[in-house]
Amino acid sequence: MKGVTRYIAKQIVVVVLFVTLALTVAVWLSQSLRFVDMIINHGLPLGLSLYFLALMMPSLLAVILPVSLFIAVMFVYHKLIVDSELVVLRAAGLSPVAIARPAMILASIVTLIGFSLTLYFLPASFRAFKDLQYTIRNSYAQVVLQEGVFTDIADGLTFFARERDADGGLRGVLVYDSRVAGKPVTYTAAVGAIVTGDAGPRLIMQDGTYQQAQKDDGEVSVLYFDRAVVELSELAPSTDPRSRDAKELYLEELFFPTDVHNQERRDRLRVEGHQRLITPLYCFAFAVVGLAFLLSGDFQRRGQIGRIASAILAVVLLQVLSLGMQNLAGRMPAAVPLMYLGPLVPTLFGFLVLLQSRRGRRRLALPHGTQ
Repeated sequence: MKGVTRYIAKQIVVVVLFVTLALTVAVWLSQSLRFVDMIINHGLPLGLSLYFLALMMPSLLAVILPVSLFIAVMFVYHKLIVDSELVVLRAAGLSPVAIARPAMILASIVTLIGFSLTLYFLPASFRAFKDLQYTIRNSYAQVVLQEGVFTDIADGLTFFARERDADGGLRGVLVYDSRVAGKPVTYTAAVGAIVTGDAGPRLIMQDGTYQQAQKDDGEVSVLYFDRAVVELSELAPSTDPRSRDAKELYLEELFFPTDVHNQERRDRLRVEGHQRLITPLYCFAFAVVGLAFLLSGDFQRRGQIGRIASAILAVVLLQVLSLGMQNLAGRMPAAVPLMYLGPLVPTLFGFLVLLQSRRGRRRLALPHGTQ
């Protein structure tokens, strides 16, 4: 039995790793497209950009692992059925529960990994992600001032640069500044650069013109300058403390918030806390559902498509119900217990199906007329 367990478990592990890697890379690439502009056009360091993307991994894995395990279980056990290996195992006297044991052991391990992700790594990575995002938005003015785009930095302040050098220098700079009422000013310069000092970021321009329209007659006066400075105080780092999102909080902070006095907000935080506890349970639930569909009844080498489709439909419905119950609990705190029914009921149902299949086989094995 130990040899059979190791044999099946090894195949499941290989498929889980492959599917998890494939799904993670696919989702990671689709999500990382929005950061490509920061990396290529805005001059962020490559190491910082890769770190930014790596912080997304725990949240992706928390969603992907249950699906990967389900796919692996369905693939491996269907392959064993097609190759008639499970028929041999049944003929050797192994029950459906015994045959399902390797998958259940791995499902337990994956569930524990899921708890480590949702309870620690997810809030830690999301907190670091938000802190880094906040730092970039407040400390890297070049991220805001995009190349070849008219950017409204603030009310009355518009910026444009034709191109950006590899070292961050700007060429073809235009700034329209109407922050002083009645005295709009237009700056144009051949070159420029954004520097950060104690007073905040500033735009330094060289070899340009200073244009201002007179309020009374509308006449435009043009002055040439060798060097001009425009303060970009709107891009200065904020000194206000940043409020934490629910995904950045650890379990204790979600259930027992100390700085939240709004009851509706407290209820939403508690729902997030319960969801952190529930999400890993779907790893086990999806695996047991797949096993129940494949191992119940008689094995047929060419008759598994219907069972596989039914198992996939069941998992999709479970995922939809999970989202629906989470939204319901967000509006009605009394519905929180319903969230736990999502993974627990299918798990219990799957176990009962496997046990019933075992009893059915025992009855069939008894001689005719034996009680």
